[in-house]
Amino acid sequence: MDAKTCLQKLQYVGVLAFATVDGQGAPQVRNISAIHYEPEALYFFTAKGKDFCRQLLADGRVQILGYTKYKEMIRLSARAKPAAEQQKWIDRIFEEQPYLSNVYPGDTRALAGIVFEVRDGELEYFHLGVNPIFRESYTIGGGAVTEKGYQITGACIGCGSCAEHCPQRCIEPGTPYQIQQEHCLHCGNCHGVCPVHAVERRG
Repeated sequence: MDAKTCLQKLQYVGVLAFATVDGQGAPQVRNISAIHYEPEALYFFTAKGKDFCRQLLADGRVQILGYTKYKEMIRLSARAKPAAEQQKWIDRIFEEQPYLSNVYPGDTRALAGIVFEVRDGELEYFHLGVNPIFRESYTIGGGAVTEKGYQITGACIGCGSCAEHCPQRCIEPGTPYQIQQEHCLHCGNCHGVCPVHAVERRG
């Protein structure tokens, strides 16, 4: 798996959930299908008058989520900005998504709409359809990976309680015990049962 494959999988999903935050700090989510994909970027179209557009122009932060029929979750955390060459990307998106011409016929598309570009961000891949589960993070452009989940510190006494309560059996004996991060659910069981509080959150 890599960032390019994750973007391809998002393209196969088609309709993605886009999350922003409004001016009062409340979460806002909408489904978007007016998207064009490049190997290391994506472009999406929305109307200039929508709250979504105003939130993106004011802040730029967006999370994009897709879920495949194979139980794969792909999340892109990034900043969106208005794309250069607006007409080029509007025409490309309308060519690939013919239904949009019924929504914005003729010249109304350029007047009403704007295309945003996402080029730098973090992609999280999480596959629940395999055992043990598999997760990994990748970057596109200038994005950075944010550490998440849990780790076992040197305070570990080797009692094995964390491994015993791990639903994915991804904790291995050692000094200290080790969590296989690519198979970790981030459920927190290990953190909750450790008698000496040797398990701490990452990041």
